[in-house]
Amino acid sequence: MRSACWYSILFFVFALLLRPGQSIWLTLPPSGTKCVSEEIQNNVVVLADYVVISDDHSQSATISAKVTSPYGNNLHLRENATHGQFAFTTHEAGNYLACFWVDGRNPGGGSVSVNLDWKTGIGAKDWETVARKEKIEGLELELRKLEGAVEAIHENLLFLKSREAEMRAVSEKTNSRVAWFSIMSLGVCIAVSSLQLWHLKRFFQKKKLI
Repeated sequence: MRSACWYSILFFVFALLLRPGQSIWLTLPPSGTKCVSEEIQNNVVVLADYVVISDDHSQSATISAKVTSPYGNNLHLRENATHGQFAFTTHEAGNYLACFWVDGRNPGGGSVSVNLDWKTGIGAKDWETVARKEKIEGLELELRKLEGAVEAIHENLLFLKSREAEMRAVSEKTNSRVAWFSIMSLGVCIAVSSLQLWHLKRFFQKKKLI
C-alpha cells in the first residue's frame, strides 16, 4: 500500500514536469518593445506560437517579432504579423531573447495584447508523431514521456553542475586578484609612508630642528 502511494506521488511529480510549456501574456505599449528571455542549454528544441489578442476581431493590430541567441544571432524575424511561430534547436548555451513591438497598423491606437506559448525541451516534443511512428500508446507512451522527463532532468543537472563549476572558478579567480590587489595596495601604502618619513626627516635636518 505504501509503495503504491509512493508511485502515485512520483507520477504526480513527473506529470508536473511534463507540462507542455508556459503561456505568457504580454501587453505591448503603442511605442516600445517587450521582451521575454529564458536561459537554455545547448542542443535543446524550442517551439513557440504567438498571436495578437484583440477585442475587435475585425481590426487586429500588427506586430513585429524578433528572436536572438545569446551571441546576438537572429533566429526569427517577422514584421506586420497578427500571429506566427518559430522553432529552432539551440547551438549556444545562455539567454535566448524574444522581443515584440507594435508596428504598422494599430486601429485602436492603444496597447496590444499578445499571447506567447513557449515550449522547450521535452515540452516541445511531438508525442503524437512519436506514438504513430513507433506504434505505442497508453501506459507505454506515458512511460516514454517519463523517460524523456528523466533524461531532461539529468541534462539540466549536468548543465547546472557545469555552471556551478564555472562560477566557482570565476569566484576563486576574483578572490585571488583581490588578494593580490590588497597586497599591492598595502605595499604602496608602506612605500609612500616610508618616503614621507624620509622626506620629513631630511626637512627637519635641513632646518636643524633635529
